[in-house]
Amino acid sequence: MPFYIIAILVTAADQLSKMWIRVHLDVRETMMLGSVELSRFENSGMAGSLLQGYGRLFGVIAVLFVLGVLYYRKRSEEKGVLFDCALGFLAGGAIGNGIDRLLFGQVTDFIVRSGGILNVADHAIEAGVVLIILSLIVQALRNRKALRQ
Repeated sequence: MPFYIIAILVTAADQLSKMWIRVHLDVRETMMLGSVELSRFENSGMAGSLLQGYGRLFGVIAVLFVLGVLYYRKRSEEKGVLFDCALGFLAGGAIGNGIDRLLFGQVTDFIVRSGGILNVADHAIEAGVVLIILSLIVQALRNRKALRQ
């Protein structure tokens, strides 16, 4: 159940934040929100602005990725709340960016940090990867403990 809740919340937060940015900032315009710098950037490529102009293709890849996550979630022996949450973040992030790519051919990025300009979906995908790694570590520790007994 956490999978669907997280995926829906991430998708909603991502899309609502992008709508807000599109209304309040022009492309390349910057503002501060507290201590966070926001700067609107439209990215028709992938991470790091690589392969510009292939936004819709990456939208199709996002759909395939979400289908892969759903398939993996159903078939995987890996279970648990942490794993389910991780997949929810991955799916929600992919859906958020996929919507942009399929509708607009590009993704709205706006959260400035040292590694570039990202959006809520990008951060959710990063969180999902971290949670997957933690889940695998926890599972490995459980397996090790079970083998000792």
